[in-house]
Amino acid sequence: MAHSKQALKRHRQSEKKRVVNKNARTRMKSAIKRVLAAAEADQKQAQIDAMRRIDKSAKVHAIHKNAAARYKSRVAKALNKAKAVAGK
Repeated sequence: MAHSKQALKRHRQSEKKRVVNKNARTRMKSAIKRVLAAAEADQKQAQIDAMRRIDKSAKVHAIHKNAAARYKSRVAKALNKAKAVAGK
């Protein structure tokens, strides 16, 4: 446990930030799961929502900007693959 006032304050700040980051990441991952599980008619709106959540998570530094790009790429790739399979 921290002993100095500075360390105690820093601990309080990091706990608050951890909760905010966890919330952002959870919402982002849930949005991604909704895209992959959505019916073809609802996929476009779900994709828009997921991309928005991913960008927002990167903006508040809950995830790294390169991780955000990777998530977006994987979602797009999965949707394109699903469309190709459905088109056959």
